[in-house]
Amino acid sequence: MACTSCSTGSNDGTPRGCKNNGTCGTDSCNKLTVFDWLSNMTLPGGQEPFDCVEVRFKNGRKEFFRNTEKLQLAISDVVATEATSGHDVGIVSLTGELVRVQMDKKKVDYKGEIPKIYRKATQKDIDIWQEVRNKEEAIQVRARELAIALNLEMKISDIEFQGDGSKATFYYTANDRVDFRQLIKDYASEFKIRIEMKQVGFRQEAARLGGIGSCGRELCCSSWLTDFRSVNTSAARYQQLSLNPQKLAGQCGKLKCCLNYELDTYLDALKGFPDMDTKILTEKGDAYCQKLDIFKGLMWFSYANNPAHWHMIKADQAKQIVALNKQGKKIVQLEDYVEEVTAVSVEKKFENVVGQDSLTRFDQPKKKNNKNKKRRKPTKEKDKNE
Repeated sequence: MACTSCSTGSNDGTPRGCKNNGTCGTDSCNKLTVFDWLSNMTLPGGQEPFDCVEVRFKNGRKEFFRNTEKLQLAISDVVATEATSGHDVGIVSLTGELVRVQMDKKKVDYKGEIPKIYRKATQKDIDIWQEVRNKEEAIQVRARELAIALNLEMKISDIEFQGDGSKATFYYTANDRVDFRQLIKDYASEFKIRIEMKQVGFRQEAARLGGIGSCGRELCCSSWLTDFRSVNTSAARYQQLSLNPQKLAGQCGKLKCCLNYELDTYLDALKGFPDMDTKILTEKGDAYCQKLDIFKGLMWFSYANNPAHWHMIKADQAKQIVALNKQGKKIVQLEDYVEEVTAVSVEKKFENVVGQDSLTRFDQPKKKNNKNKKRRKPTKEKDKNE
């Protein structure tokens, strides 16, 4: 998560968990970070460093700027950059030759016109920047109220102020086209700033806002994933997953991107299985596939007249039966090929691996000390004799 919205909480914008107060040199607490593995390497003699740097703004928005003033910039430096009108304030996230690689990856021509960096941000620039950033949450709530009052089917997901406070960008999501001309007029009269509306997709919205997925880790789209490939329900069918939309959908409401991660492995494994639609011809009747286990290489078939009773067969045997059916031959029955599962009983043995005694050793009552009684007995007998 970004430093200004650190989950450890802060009152004045300074994160409590980060001892570097939001200016860590590794930039590892931000979204879509890039590890500078060339930072410890020196350039060959006579070669000038790359004159473009990558600057990060709110919620992982990154842009490239040209260092025309030849400033000595390092990661986490706060700089004032060129904007359409006025200037913006951001944090340097990457410098050096890796910026050239990132520009090639994002198809940005570094030989063309690129906005420039004005200067390192002064204390006055940082104060104005922090002041307008603190207003964003309250303005977002009011902006949603104005959109609801106009009955617009849209959601204001995020607001980003420009560093000098002269302009605010409203990010919104909508299923259809929205006529927000009146809304822009209301925003301009309410907030007294220039307004820019920018529509983003549901996946881009989740990437900007971030969050924790069902796996317990930060969302892939906000931590490292930059390209959004299409995800279909067929990916879940190939992996034998239940088509439950509540489990297959991510925080964006779309199918999870991680459904594509292991899809190629499953497709390679399914090459050793007959098709799910393949039926087996037997003298007892036709049998259809009901289920398969990719990892164990097993398939379950049931007769058409008895679909509730399943028979487990190995995938190799099922392919042999299908090959016989293609030759016009029928097997007698599925029961001849059923794979028997023998339950292996594992004897549980418990050992004292800690090296301590039994846990019930404290439950045993302590023995009373009878030394004093033994000492008193002779005295009593002595008294009797007297």
